[in-house]
Parts: sequence; C-alpha cells; structure tokens
Amino acid sequence: MPELAQVVVDVPTMQTNQPYTYQIPPKLEKQIQVGVRVIVPFGKGKRTVQGFVVALDNASQYEGELKPIQAIMDLQPVINPELMNLSKWLADTTYSFWISCLYTMLPNLLKAKTTRIIRIIDEVDEHVAFDIFHGRDELEMAAVQDKPAILSELFKLQKEGKIAIEYQVEDRAKAKTVTGIRSLLNFEQLEDERASLHANAHAQNRLLSYLQSIGSQVVKQKDAEHKTGLKAATFNQGQQKGWLEKTPVEVYRQPLAMQVTPDDAHLAAPLQLNADQQNAVNQINQAIDNHDPKVFLLQGVTGSGKTEVYLQSIANALQQGKTALMLVPEISLTPQIVNRVRRRFGSKVAVLHSSLSNGERYDEWRRIERGEAQVVVGARSAVFAPLTNLGLIILDEEHESSYKQDESPRYQAREVAKWRGKYNQAPVVLGSATPSLESRARAVKNVYHLLRLPHRVNKQELPPIEVVDMRDEIKKYGESNFSQKLLTDLNDRLQKNEQSILMLNRRGFSSFMMCRDCGNVLKCPNCDISLTLHMDTRTMKCHYCGHEEPIPRECPNCHSHQIRYYGTGTEKVEQELHQLLPQARIIRMDVDTTRRKGMHAKLLRQFGQHQADILLGTQMIAKGLDFPNVTLVGVLNADTGLGLPDFRASERTFDLLSQVSGRAGRANKQGKVIIQTYNPDHYAIQDAKTHDYEKFFNQEMMLRRQASYPPYYYTVRLMASHPEEAKAARAMADIYGRLKQGLLSSTVILGPTPRAIARMKRRYYYQIVIKYKKDPYLHQLLFDILQDTQSRGFKDVQVSIDPDPQYFM
Repeated sequence: MPELAQVVVDVPTMQTNQPYTYQIPPKLEKQIQVGVRVIVPFGKGKRTVQGFVVALDNASQYEGELKPIQAIMDLQPVINPELMNLSKWLADTTYSFWISCLYTMLPNLLKAKTTRIIRIIDEVDEHVAFDIFHGRDELEMAAVQDKPAILSELFKLQKEGKIAIEYQVEDRAKAKTVTGIRSLLNFEQLEDERASLHANAHAQNRLLSYLQSIGSQVVKQKDAEHKTGLKAATFNQGQQKGWLEKTPVEVYRQPLAMQVTPDDAHLAAPLQLNADQQNAVNQINQAIDNHDPKVFLLQGVTGSGKTEVYLQSIANALQQGKTALMLVPEISLTPQIVNRVRRRFGSKVAVLHSSLSNGERYDEWRRIERGEAQVVVGARSAVFAPLTNLGLIILDEEHESSYKQDESPRYQAREVAKWRGKYNQAPVVLGSATPSLESRARAVKNVYHLLRLPHRVNKQELPPIEVVDMRDEIKKYGESNFSQKLLTDLNDRLQKNEQSILMLNRRGFSSFMMCRDCGNVLKCPNCDISLTLHMDTRTMKCHYCGHEEPIPRECPNCHSHQIRYYGTGTEKVEQELHQLLPQARIIRMDVDTTRRKGMHAKLLRQFGQHQADILLGTQMIAKGLDFPNVTLVGVLNADTGLGLPDFRASERTFDLLSQVSGRAGRANKQGKVIIQTYNPDHYAIQDAKTHDYEKFFNQEMMLRRQASYPPYYYTVRLMASHPEEAKAARAMADIYGRLKQGLLSSTVILGPTPRAIARMKRRYYYQIVIKYKKDPYLHQLLFDILQDTQSRGFKDVQVSIDPDPQYFM
C-alpha cells in the first residue's frame, strides 16, 4: 500500500513543475488515487493549497518528517491516466507549468472555487440516509472529507451508482434538475388506496395504476403526465394524499449547437461516395482496423465532401467499439457541420467549446467521462476530452490559426491530437482545402500520408474568380467600397432571387478618427492602437482591451471641430449597402452582432431560410457554410491581412480567399467570386484567382527557405512585459545575454525589439524570436529562464515562452 503521494500544487505566486511529497494519512490511504485533487499544507504557517496527485510512492525511499495530505476533493480521479501522461508532455513541450496544463484539461466548474455536493441518485440503506445524510438527499463533501469511515462508504456507494458528486460555484451553477415523482407506497398499499376512492375519481384511479406500474423508480413528472394524459394538479393531489413524493431529477443541459433543424433530415443516412472519397475512407478505415497511428492529410477542394469522409470513418470507429474526436476551428461558426454529425450519430455526440455556459460544458464533460457520449465535436480545447479507447481523431480546416492557444499552456491542438493518436494507436486525419505549409511539407516528405479530393461532389467546377483593381475604380468613380462590377452582379442576383455573401475582415464603422487640423489620432489610453468608431453603440472602442468612450465632438488635443473618420468596417458597409441597394435584405455577422449566445446559429438559420439576400461579415463567414442558393461571393478588400508585419501574412490571405470563394456555387447553380484589391498582382491573390494551391505552395516555400522561416526552421518567441517600458526592455536584454551565451552559433536570435503593438492593457512588451534547426542546449535553457522568472528579480515582469508562434505581432 503506497504511503506517500507526489502532489503538484497550485501556488500562483511561485509555480514549479516539481511535485512535492506528502504523507498519506491512514484514514485516506484507500481513497487517494492518481488524478484526484487534494488539499495540502504548503509553506510556513497554516496555509493550505489545492493540488493534483500525480504519483504514489513507498515510504522506504524517504527519510525525515513529511506533511500529511489534509483532505481529498474527489471521489474518483478527474484526470485519467492518459491525460495525466499528456499533461507531463504538454508542460515539457510548451514551456508551461504542470499545474496550468492539468487545469486546462478540466471544465471551469472543476477549476473555480467550488462547493462539492454529494447527492443521492438511487435508493440507499436507512443507515446511510439518516446517519450520513441526516434525512436529506444531499451532503457537502467538506463535512466528511476528513472522516475516513464515512468516505469509505461513500466511495462504495459511488461505484454502485447510488450517489454522485456535483460542483457548485459562487454563481450557483450546478447540475440542472427537473421535478420527478416516486411512489411512497407498495403495490398492495396503492390497491388499498384505490378502494377508498369515489366511483367518479377517474384521474386519481389512473394515477394509482401508473404508480403501481413504475414500482420504486423515479420518473420525470413531465414524462408521467405525457404517458398518462393526467394534469399536474392530479400529481399534486397524489402528493397531498401521501401516495407519491416529488424529488429533483438531474437532466443534462442541451447546448444550442446540438439542436437539430428539420431541414437537414436528409443528412441522417450515409451519402453515396465518389471514387476519391471512397479511397480516402478505405485507407482511414484500414488504419482504424489495424490500430495504426498514421497521420493523414486529407486535401480536398471546397465542396469536395470532406465532411462525409469524416462521418463514414467515425461510423467505422464506432462499429469497432471505439470513440472518435472531431475538432473544428470554431464551433459557433460551423453549426452546419455540428448538425450533420448530430444527425448521423444522435445522442452519442457531445459538444465542447468555449461558448457553452459553465453548466453546459460541465454536463457535456460528464457525459463523455461517464462513457455516455462516444463522439466529441469541439473547438481547440476539446482535444483534451476525457474519451477512452479513441479510434479516430479528426482536425477539420487544420490550417486554421485558432488551433493554437495564445495563453499558457501555448499548445498547438494538431500536435496534441497526434500525441493522443499515438497513445491510443489511432489514426489522425488533418483536413483542409488549403493545408498549412508545415503539414503539406510533411506530406511531401511522406511523414504524413496525403489523400486528395480534387473534385467537387456535385461535379461542378470551382467558381470563376474575377479580380478587380480598386485603384482604377477610384480613378473612374471615386471612393467607394463597391466596384461597379460587384454592384452590377449583386443587382443581378437580387433579380434572380439568388443570394450573395460579402466579406470584409474588419468590423466597426471606421478604422480610426483623426483631427484634420493637428493630425491627432484618437488612441486607446491602455494600448498603442487607435480606437475604432462603432455607430450602433455610438462609441469609440479598442478591439484589444475593450476600452470604450463616447464619440468626441471636438479634438481632445487642439479642440478643433475638424474631425474626420477614416477606413471602413462592416457596419459602415452595411449602411452603404442599404443606400445602394435599398431593396436588399441584409444580415451582418461580426463580433458585434453575435455577442449574444446562439446568435451565430440564429443568423445563419435566417439566411439559410432565405430571410435575407446578402450575408455581410468578417472572416467568420468564410468557412464551414453550405448554402445552395449562394451564387456570388464578394471580397471587399483582399488586402486587410497582406500588409501585416508577419511572415504568414501571404499564407493567411491565400487561405481566406480560397475558403470564402468556396462558399459560392456549392449546389447546381453556377457560382462566381469577385475579389477587390489594391494589390492585384500579388502572388497570393493571383494564385487564389486560379485556385492554384500547388503554385502558391511552391512560391511561398521558396520565400520561407530564403528567409529561414518555418517549415525550414523551428521558431520560439520570448516576450517580457511590464507597466514601465525600461524594465520590460532590461529584462529582455538580460534574457538575450543568456541566450547568446548558451546557444549554438547556428541558432538565430532576432531582437530584443518592441512588439509591433508595443503597449497593450497598460503594459509594454518586448520580444525575442529564436530560429533554429537543432540546438541541444535550447530546451533546458528556456526552462531555466522560465523557472527563474518566478524569482524576486523578475518582480512585476511577466515572461512568456511561445513555441511555434502563429503571430509575431
């Protein structure tokens, strides 16, 4: 029997990856398991902290006196063995603290300050009901966590499924319940009650018969009303007469993303595959059957039927008794894909993403953890879903930057998926019309296995793309967001009762406000960025820190009234569209119109039901949408991402143009795309025009090789921030000195320099970018630097290390 536990503790002011050794007191020795949370003393005095048990040891290896674990927080592990191993790997590869990796894998209800409630969910002995629960149906864990005899009984009851543990946070989020009923009398007693009824008490007679039929089980009252045809008043009478009692029955919350719409009923059955799809499914299924953790790159043009390949491969995994995980970039932006998975696999599907409430996410996590859901669809963090016996992992739109976490632990979901695939001996499928250069380069070298879907399933050609030079438009027609060509085609679609999608990757009304007398640009007081005008709220907003202030009537610098607004956002374009096409019905989709929960799905459903002619939005409308009546896609300004100081700017522009172009002509009607730009000769725009991924890939790879950037080099970014610029710069200069002294001469160190947006949220940022192919000293040196940032010498200086950064901004 292990007598010691290795515990990773949660100490925000001084984090470490080194577990601490604690004595397991005899009263807890049967309950302590790897993966449970415990409360332990830490440091001097009476301070206690929370931690995770990460290993168990034998006392013979240690000498001296150890502090004992004070209490246990869980009846069963919240981190299973696979996720425990994954958390170690994650901390090591992302330069993160182990405790933050463990918390990342749990829903918020298990991270927040919670009250743990033990609830009776099935019949228990009188001794338990009265001696432990004191006649109630719930009990606080804190009241018994240091009572080993009671804990032992509770563990037994939990394994028998008679009790469950819930977590209530300060906002009282907890398991959702509805009213249930349970008979208080046995069959004979109910029969005796029937004898005393009046002859015309038909409803009560039916109630007694129903109570006899359910025996001792608890039934939701709504279900009982539906089955018997009785009204709630009859059940109230039964309660008053002592025939039945009402008791809460736990139900799972249903996330909005899981609601199925009637117009997609035809998607419930598998579709006929073409030869390319069938080949892809065959190869993926073979890997599932052979327990082969092969990585497939499924490269298919937009509309080529990648989703159907995913679904039929998932079906094969389920037939083998395995589970499946499917990641999408942002679930709220891809409700159609979620609905297709839900249609195909029904209640086996769980959804995990950040837009769910804490309660919904907790319910979905429990369904997965209990084995009640075998298919998980989710955004980036769903890669940590507690599925067991994984048979298949899918990343749709694998090129998307949203798969990279911006905060610690800064993981790339693609790499985590590959780790889990290897652990479970399960294949990983990376799908995209425009694979990331890193993934495609690995496919070229046969590290990934390339599968191609070169044709659309409807046998239509990809829509023709026309590039409009906005420099000529301005000379001929003056300033406007719409070229004459785009306006003509929008009018044509309105006449034909067809729909259009317009994309402008900039929200708000105007990009910035400037005084024409003194040239002052209104900036955010917290960040080095101009405020954006939003007419719907009549405010100036910072899109980085959320600062808001009223629209000024005069220049705050010189008090002039010569204020002008420059640049364009989706809000301004919507206003202009109403003037140019007054008959058009327009839906605008951006962060401002979709703040409320469920608005993404609601707006897309309205557009799908042809309640609007034009869908105008930011890049959130570029992916995952399939509307058969959309025959025109317009990109209002293809240059918004090209001018950014980032080596991936061209790749992101090409990806976005290719994705949004694929929204046109997805059914039997011919589609068309118009791209407006001030850089018509740029290779990213020209290659997107001809749908030529291969040409773009070769051109971009040549430039990356010349500049020593991924996929030819690995990169790491170090960032230091402080409210005082000099202290941030000094900290980064010290780090630079250590790197220069400790790394190989072949490793390239760029910086230190201020970040492109040097000040954000009242902190100044300095950064260093490291480029390397192989450096045996780098990994340990970076971990030493990370550990040293916890010392007093780095007071108020925050240092982060980001492997494989997606942005250098």
